Amino acid sequence: MDAEASPPRSLSTHLRSALTACRRACSHTAKLALDIALPTLCVSCREPVDGEGVCAECWTRLSFIAPPYCPRLGIPFVYDPGPEMLSMEAIANPPAYARARAAVRYDDVARTLVHALKYQDRTDLAPAMGRWMARAGNELLDEADVLVPVPLHWRRAWRRRYNQSGALARVIERQTGVKLVPDALKRIRPTQQQIGLSRPQRASNVQGAFKVEAAGQALIAGRRVILIDDVLTSGATVDACARALLRAKAATVDVLVFARVVDGHKAPI
Repeated sequence: MDAEASPPRSLSTHLRSALTACRRACSHTAKLALDIALPTLCVSCREPVDGEGVCAECWTRLSFIAPPYCPRLGIPFVYDPGPEMLSMEAIANPPAYARARAAVRYDDVARTLVHALKYQDRTDLAPAMGRWMARAGNELLDEADVLVPVPLHWRRAWRRRYNQSGALARVIERQTGVKLVPDALKRIRPTQQQIGLSRPQRASNVQGAFKVEAAGQALIAGRRVILIDDVLTSGATVDACARALLRAKAATVDVLVFARVVDGHKAPI
């Protein structure tokens, strides 16, 4: 009797398919209506924009970093000093990591993008930012085994709900095929926000804050690692992370960020 009351299997399947198609059509229509009513605005100037979150005018104001630059730190030079010439900063304060690359200078538009991704839930910006990073770090990515995002402490991750460095790393993984290992590196103690701290204070703030625990060592040992972050300022955070990765027997550690602070035009040595 139950069998007689149930619709034929093929009819039930067709009904489910029709309902699924209807839901998708309704969802698409609702999204289209929302896009028309509330067009995406440029993150920087708030003008309507189609796609990437940055209008054409603000895109031209992004200062993309291209050679010539310091082969160690990725700091742009104002003239080409010749192959393998290092910046004064790389000579005076060599970092724990091998090389660093950035997509853009940390100027007004880049700062707005970073803050929107980091503090305003604008994860829709990650695909464009990650693609620009993949292009800037092509040399490093060709040689890499794994990607490791700079981690948040669990309390901050819980409040923010996502890690902006992890969002960028996932885009780069899709772009390049280099494997992402998001949990290999841990931030084992909370740290103060680096904004407003001096260079020595920044270094002290993150000292001993990162660790590759036993479960992550097999993912790091012998691997060529690229550390992913949104911004490189003094380099204290990525340097502390690199030291933790090297203690876990990483073969090499390079750094790839969306933006980096460039202090004037320091001459190479």
